Amino acid sequence: MGLTMSQRKAVTKTVATRYRRADKSGKGRILDELCATTGWHRNHARKALAQACTPRIVRPRVPRPPKYGPKVVAALIFCWAVLGMPAGKRLAPILPEMVGVLRRFDELDIDDDTAALLASMSAATIDRRLAPERKKHELRGRGHTKPGSLLKSQIPIRTWADWDDAQPGFVEIDLVGHEGGNASGEHAYTLTVTDIATGWTENRSVCNKARKWVIAALDEIAKIMPFPILGVDSDNGGEFINHHLLAWCEKRKITFTRSRPGNSNDGCHVEQKNCAIVRTVVGYHRYDSEAELLLLNNIWVLQSQLANYFCPQQKLVSKVRNGAKVAKKYDTATTPHRRAEHHKAVGKHDKEILADTYTGINPAAVQRQIQALTTELLTLTTSKAGPAKRRPSTRALSNESTNQTSRAS
Repeated sequence: MGLTMSQRKAVTKTVATRYRRADKSGKGRILDELCATTGWHRNHARKALAQACTPRIVRPRVPRPPKYGPKVVAALIFCWAVLGMPAGKRLAPILPEMVGVLRRFDELDIDDDTAALLASMSAATIDRRLAPERKKHELRGRGHTKPGSLLKSQIPIRTWADWDDAQPGFVEIDLVGHEGGNASGEHAYTLTVTDIATGWTENRSVCNKARKWVIAALDEIAKIMPFPILGVDSDNGGEFINHHLLAWCEKRKITFTRSRPGNSNDGCHVEQKNCAIVRTVVGYHRYDSEAELLLLNNIWVLQSQLANYFCPQQKLVSKVRNGAKVAKKYDTATTPHRRAEHHKAVGKHDKEILADTYTGINPAAVQRQIQALTTELLTLTTSKAGPAKRRPSTRALSNESTNQTSRAS
């Protein structure tokens, strides 16, 4: 098998110095060896050796004009902000559809060429173009789960992999606390309900974690889900592991399971939504008044439209461990609405309702309403007297206010 051109050039470069220093007979032997190795004619081999010994002036290559100009990048940032700043692999599959929807509602004023360029961007290019915008957002917090000791023997344990192929209707539930660094006294909690098969997520905030409020919120969510709830999986907190929730599930013939104590990965689907939706949208402040609770629930109604109909999600397809290295494969990102639409277990009537709802949603207008409500919520909570113990730092408040203002604009 013959050598490639790069290999021939490497061989020539290696023997060039020895060829220059050799006498006439030595040069002849080197030429013979090079011709036998590369298959070149002697005249060509001689020219190649001479060129390899001659220093070359390296001129910088003239950069090619950028394919994606300022208009394309500005439109990309707008679409990215509307969808809640997803990663490139999640944004790229939904971008062509999102561009069409935003142009239909006159939210994105771009020409056809710009729209075509925007829709053709790869995930890697999207991440590179959005890197300067992505550095501004980072949130941290704490958990509030306290173990419930009742009924554990009656509620079976489920791991994260048991419902991997579940049909729509099997959900994970969890509570997110809004204590703002001060856990004393009553404060609001947000119940997150995530369907495992489709990723469909609904949220409702309650004034505290008393079981009656949790069940009331779960009952309200069950009525608005696009498909009936068939199974509920929770952590081991006392707000879930109790007779009331068990009776609620038994009355509706719903499978009730719980995760392994101390293993949050068993509830990985809902835990991810706690961060991606609840913390990203309303942050880590303390919400303990009726006005804040009302604003929170108004936000969740709007956020449901945006997250379930327009925000793409990826699902883990396989996970293989090879020593210390774990290789994960994900499917193509798509929205919970599309997953439900293509799932054979979802009824035709439910799919028609989803399609009608999708047609009437303007994602940019919904995002503006969410930003207006979150700004009002931030103003309300920061105008109160600070908690006696810990409070979010001035820098954290300033960063979140800046982020929300920039996203609203």
